[in-house]
Amino acid sequence: MQYQRPALVQGQQLRMNPQLFQSIQLMALPIQELKFRIDEELQANPALEVVEDNSTVSIEENESGERSEEYDYFENSSDPGYTQSGYDDEASENKHRFMEGALSTPESLHEHLLWQLRLQPIPEHEFAVGEILILNLDDNGFHREPIETLFEPQDEPTVDRMVQIIRSFEPVGTCVADYRESLLVQASFDETRPPATDAIITSYLELLDRGKYDDIAKRLKIDVEDVEDALEYIRGLTPFPGRLCSSEKPTYVIPDLMVVIRDGQFVIIMNDEEIPVLGVSDSFSGMAGTDAKKDVRRFVKAKVKDAKWFIHSIRQRNETLLKTARAIVEFQRDFFVRGAKYLVPLTLKDIAGEVGVHEATISRITNGKYMQTEWGIFELKYFFTNSISGAGSGGSRFSKEGVKQIIKEILDEETGDEHLSDQRIADRLASRGIRIARRTVAKYRKELDISSSYKR
Repeated sequence: MQYQRPALVQGQQLRMNPQLFQSIQLMALPIQELKFRIDEELQANPALEVVEDNSTVSIEENESGERSEEYDYFENSSDPGYTQSGYDDEASENKHRFMEGALSTPESLHEHLLWQLRLQPIPEHEFAVGEILILNLDDNGFHREPIETLFEPQDEPTVDRMVQIIRSFEPVGTCVADYRESLLVQASFDETRPPATDAIITSYLELLDRGKYDDIAKRLKIDVEDVEDALEYIRGLTPFPGRLCSSEKPTYVIPDLMVVIRDGQFVIIMNDEEIPVLGVSDSFSGMAGTDAKKDVRRFVKAKVKDAKWFIHSIRQRNETLLKTARAIVEFQRDFFVRGAKYLVPLTLKDIAGEVGVHEATISRITNGKYMQTEWGIFELKYFFTNSISGAGSGGSRFSKEGVKQIIKEILDEETGDEHLSDQRIADRLASRGIRIARRTVAKYRKELDISSSYKR
């Protein structure tokens, strides 16, 4: 019989203290999220204070600089009926429209369909079925899960009835399996549609997309003009009707860095105006004097220590970000001077070796951070691209992104009826010393959202 005996085993284990975890978190935050994180820390830690905040302008500065003596302090009142004396009617109307737009929120597809469902004179159990069907739709208006998996077999007649009702709601053509069924549903509500419309949508959309009108006409035994009439009609339909009710809001990007060329030299500017300068509050630190109670001194010292570490973590983040940006600019000099076509292969390992940190740190510091350049605003991860041979910076001197830009340039030079096939593009690239397969050209062309030669 075996017995378990206690034993001492020596081993190493990495433990992450809260301060280190905080530093790693701050390292990954882009500038917008960092601002929110700083606000949270200011609320939670009384030892932390804002020494200087360049992101806001005081009322006194505004009054002394731009505002006149007749400045109306109620100009930005939330009262929609208020108008400033001296304003013309057009200015008042513009502001009123702005406030209405600012207070309104877009309606989602689900909300829009449910509102129409509530207006239907139907029993409660049918409403429940309709609600399930609507909530199962994605943003395109298509079923997420097959509807037969959502209901019992005995509910099929009710489900079929509710599907037909929802399909008639605005936007017409939702509650379907895919875009083809949506087009058929939309067409079915129009008795004046061209006769060949349904057959073309059902079986010949691919040929229609490729311009094979003669083939379609032969197969349906109709005139080419009838095919063209159906094409014009189908173009007026909406393959993804749910997107008409999209409630997505635009995402605004604030660059963390800016690169400019001055006197032939690269200058990297950190966007520190968006981040307030932090410091430790002297008044709070003074509360830990000799006359203070032991618990008070312990609390104050802990908060001061946390504040100093938080400030240090932000400084470390900014320094690492700046070093990373310098290394990227050094590796990608041709890009910053001549454009995206000259982007060279670059890996995280290359930058990590230059900065002197681990690859994981470079991955965190570049994630979600943006750089403003002469050629636009790019995420830092954009500058890391493999060579066309897939061997990173150790392979071909041509990067994937650079080759994609060259393909775009070649296609932009197409004239008249000349439409280069993927093979001819590959041949032209080979003449420039860039040897890639035709299927790779097709892949890059699709990533550029450029149609094939017979569609252009």
